[in-house]
Amino acid sequence: MGDLDGARTRLLQHLSRSIKDRRVIEAMAQVPREQFVPDDLYYAAYDDRPLGIGFGQTISQPYIVALMTEALELTGSEKVLEIGTGSGYQAAIIARLACRVVTIERIPKLAASARETLSRLGYNNVEVHAAGKELGWPKEAPYDAIIVTAASPCAPIVLLEQITEGGRLIIPVGSRWEQDLLKITKCANGNRIENLGACRFVPLIGKDAWED
Repeated sequence: MGDLDGARTRLLQHLSRSIKDRRVIEAMAQVPREQFVPDDLYYAAYDDRPLGIGFGQTISQPYIVALMTEALELTGSEKVLEIGTGSGYQAAIIARLACRVVTIERIPKLAASARETLSRLGYNNVEVHAAGKELGWPKEAPYDAIIVTAASPCAPIVLLEQITEGGRLIIPVGSRWEQDLLKITKCANGNRIENLGACRFVPLIGKDAWED
């Protein structure tokens, strides 16, 4: 465990050089990433790189998790939708900074595993759902922010429709192999788009995104 503690400290120090919101760093310090990775990758839990979690999916690189979380601009009162639960790690980080998290996952076994992990660790403000046919989770819209942890060929209109005015959509947009991480703020007089840099995510599968 001592090795993991040292690795966690070094990772947080590394992230602090780029991530300015101290609350994001503190949230990441409080979430045990080793609980969200496969047993055979336990030793690599605090490496700053993505790790496979099965089913062709990954737990994102910690820097990208921190960058996307910071871009959400959370104050503690928000309802956030996450698309692509994976192992549940990103949802756990957001849950420490928002009032409520709704997260959806298209792979049933990953959804069940994430639900169990989040419940076991006491994250009672997170709801994990199996993804439906429509992109997002419109039955509980609108959301103050939406974070998409899979790559889309565009920013789907159906997701922007599920955000409040002034809300943020964080989404990787590009090809199946390379994307730009976009922060889109919904405004009455036209959406504001900020490019947060190059990234690489697994593809977002479904209507208004990539075909399976």
